[in-house]
Amino acid sequence: MRMKRKKNLDERIAASTDYLTIMHNDSLNYNDAKNENHKINFEKLFGNSKPVYLEIGSGKGQFGCTFAKENPDKNILCVERNRNVLILAIDSARAQELKNIKFLCGTAEYLPSYIEEQSVEEIFLNFSCPFPKHRHIAHRLTNPRFLDIYKRLLKPDGVINQKTDNMHFFEYSLEQFSKCGYTLSNISLDLHNSDFEGNIVTEYESKFASQGMPIYRLEARLSK
Repeated sequence: MRMKRKKNLDERIAASTDYLTIMHNDSLNYNDAKNENHKINFEKLFGNSKPVYLEIGSGKGQFGCTFAKENPDKNILCVERNRNVLILAIDSARAQELKNIKFLCGTAEYLPSYIEEQSVEEIFLNFSCPFPKHRHIAHRLTNPRFLDIYKRLLKPDGVINQKTDNMHFFEYSLEQFSKCGYTLSNISLDLHNSDFEGNIVTEYESKFASQGMPIYRLEARLSK
């Protein structure tokens, strides 16, 4: 079900420059990203030199805001292309007076235009759209074209954390991470019934878990 457009959305987005950076191009053309440079100065953006973590597909911001609140010694940049849900995440961050979270409105294809190479500690892929139809496989956030982008953004010892409720998407991700030279660890086929500690529950995760659906999780590290 599509969410109803928020009242005064354009005005609210325009008034959110304290939290929000908007990508200049949203063409989904991967090659365009290589030819543009809108690099973000993290120290200027956050007002400090704390390590930066990246969430791609932040939704309403439950994960990002919780992460920021629980980790005051870290910064998190949350990427979301849907402005209708993005404004809810911004409102939440502002209501909690969080200073170590910022938002980037746009698509993952354009991240190389905005984020310096080897500048991100970890990447979070929380319940990304699985794009189940084969003709849409290139849009999956664990498709090799995206895994190549993450390699460029992550620091040498960087980690990708993925969670999903979709078994087939998870199997696909395991295969692609392995093929693209990542080392896999902490693989869970039922996260909520495992001994994993420190999990931050997202909106979707809460919904799926309440229905008794298993949550799949993995960590993928850059191979040395």
